[in-house]
Amino acid sequence: MASLRYYLLFDHVQIHDANAISSPLTYGFPSISGFLGAIHALSRKIESVDPIYLDGVLITCHDYDLQVYRQKVFSDYKFCLKRNPLAKNGDVRPIIEEGRVHLDVSLLVEVKVEDRETLNDDDEKQAFINQMKQKLFQQRIAGGHVVDIESVELYSASDPKDNLIYALLPGYVLVESPKDLLDITDELQQQDPNATALDALIETSKLHHHPEGKNHWYSTSVKQGRGWLVPIPLGYQAISPLFSAGKVEHARSNEHATQFVECIYGLGKWVFPLRLKESLSQAFWRYKCSELQSNDAEIYIINQETN
Repeated sequence: MASLRYYLLFDHVQIHDANAISSPLTYGFPSISGFLGAIHALSRKIESVDPIYLDGVLITCHDYDLQVYRQKVFSDYKFCLKRNPLAKNGDVRPIIEEGRVHLDVSLLVEVKVEDRETLNDDDEKQAFINQMKQKLFQQRIAGGHVVDIESVELYSASDPKDNLIYALLPGYVLVESPKDLLDITDELQQQDPNATALDALIETSKLHHHPEGKNHWYSTSVKQGRGWLVPIPLGYQAISPLFSAGKVEHARSNEHATQFVECIYGLGKWVFPLRLKESLSQAFWRYKCSELQSNDAEIYIINQETN
């Protein structure tokens, strides 16, 4: 059985034109599944005599440039759309509405091995690091192009966790915040017994302005005192049976089975890495497939539970 032996740090990965529309209800930072999918694809490309697996992913954001604009100070933001080159016959290509963001992120990845002697040699470690850096350059992350990687480092799991935390500075780490979601839901239910967790998620996106006379006002938010809270997509729930390959018309691929799903939402929080000194292992995102106990629906869920 594979065990955690190392942490692989992709430091300051510059991503250009990542997908900023993370779900039907949220936009801004890419979906967590975009990063997990990239690392899963990278894990399948590892060339090694002994099995090496990439597992949980910790996401740190250093810089963020959402491609939006607004005409006036209080106008709504709109996405900046790209004008593509003319077609071969000289016709103007259609403008495709899409949300884009440029990112500077660091990804800390769990490395698991079956043989404890794997990656013990310095030359073997360096070859693995070079291989991972090269292959990450060759693929996309959350739909965006990797244009630069400052460095790739391999840390032993037995090293002091402070070394990992300091390597993530300056930046903010995305963690799950279910307790804040429950607390906000309870507060809303005191005012409206029919309020749900979805109402709580929507409330975290609101800023309430209260007038004080004709020319002054003050603002309040349910997030005050709770940190940098953000609604995030956390997976998918099946809403149809699993259809065999080729049964659904206009599917993206006729070689694979198809199933209709809806998005699962949760509440996340951006925290400074120094706050994770006692809980760094709980900041790694993982995915799993299971069934809901309430209705036996199949789900693909992303959370920070340790394996």
